[in-house]
Amino acid sequence: MEIEELAGARAVVKLEGRLDANSADEAKTTLKNAAAAGETHLVVDMADVNFIDSSGLSALVSGFKAAREQGGTLALVNVGPQIEMALKLTRLNRVFAIYDDVESALASFEV
Repeated sequence: MEIEELAGARAVVKLEGRLDANSADEAKTTLKNAAAAGETHLVVDMADVNFIDSSGLSALVSGFKAAREQGGTLALVNVGPQIEMALKLTRLNRVFAIYDDVESALASFEV
């Protein structure tokens, strides 16, 4: 997991591997800490995530809530087919802004 902090309270969080019960707590903590530290506009780059389960989805929702509580938001980018299907099945695709690339997501934030 890697965080790139940018100007204007923005950050890119790059996740990798499986986002499941074994890794969800770390992802949740990372997203919540970033929001609490003032990085309230979070882009979660999922290009290297090859699997997500309910624990992983919960971590994303927690990060989204943390960002919103600080007046920001959370967007997902580079969502693969398995993750896209999980988001659609849970209707979380209606909650998260989903972009094709990091640049598009960053441009959407009004900072």
